[in-house]
Amino acid sequence: MSAAGAAQGATDLLPPSVRVIVRDWLSSNHVLLEHEDGNVLVDSGYVTAVPRTLALLAASAAIDRRGVSLLVNTHCHSDHMGGNAAIAARYGCAIAIPEGEAPLIQDWDQQALLLAYADQRADRFRADELMKPGETRTWGNLPWQVLAAPGHDMGAVMLFSPEQGILISGDALWQNGFGFVMPREIDSAALPAARATLDLIASLEVRVLVPGHGEPFTDVAASLEGAYARLEKFERDPLRLASYAVKVLVAFLLLEKEGLALAGLPRYLQSVGIIRDFNARFLRMTPELLAQWVIAELLRSRAAVCADGFLLPR
Repeated sequence: MSAAGAAQGATDLLPPSVRVIVRDWLSSNHVLLEHEDGNVLVDSGYVTAVPRTLALLAASAAIDRRGVSLLVNTHCHSDHMGGNAAIAARYGCAIAIPEGEAPLIQDWDQQALLLAYADQRADRFRADELMKPGETRTWGNLPWQVLAAPGHDMGAVMLFSPEQGILISGDALWQNGFGFVMPREIDSAALPAARATLDLIASLEVRVLVPGHGEPFTDVAASLEGAYARLEKFERDPLRLASYAVKVLVAFLLLEKEGLALAGLPRYLQSVGIIRDFNARFLRMTPELLAQWVIAELLRSRAAVCADGFLLPR
């Protein structure tokens, strides 16, 4: 079966009250849990994609009739919470975030949230509710277990419907990977937490997994096998993990800025706090060599192209 066919097959297994709006790598997917008493929306995308996000929501018949009563975040990275303020303003909905993220949102910690520190953006918002791991919420006429999912984000949660076997995983697991994890030298708990989260997913009876990025899928065992293999390589080699993180961060910035000037790339990379710190601690390249390495890696992985003096997202 083709990838498109497999994705369609997974979507067909979702009940009518669960609808997935698949986005891209700049904005997270949205999951709409529909109910006559009020719709719940999971994750809101990136701030620069807000016009497209609002248009997609407005096109939904369920939202047209009942609006959004609650916006939920699996975790508080910019690509998942960037539309929070705009959606709350449009629909007058409350916002629920994981309990572990509350201090960061309250203080608007730009470093811990990987905002200014990673040259990413989000409009500030207020959290109205906290989700605690271990509790169950009824949304879209289904009970959803709130499960702790630390690793990529140490305060992240997943939402699991045992009744339907649906797991909304955020960035804890995608079909081909997971969100980057901090090396042990920066956060000694992150890699063990990521492994524990994969173990938790493996223990669940998941029929359909709805990731934070990419199409829903059903072959969770194959995805877990690949994720464990990748995680083991990262556990053995912190340089490999740091290199992967830098490439992911630059690829995201390429999407956000729609391209970066090649001539200014060394200076720009040096200006981004997390990239500068990772380079100083792990890669130890001059700004010029770092820029050359980043360009070569993104071209090799077909994540970017060079044209007219710019590095452009592919």
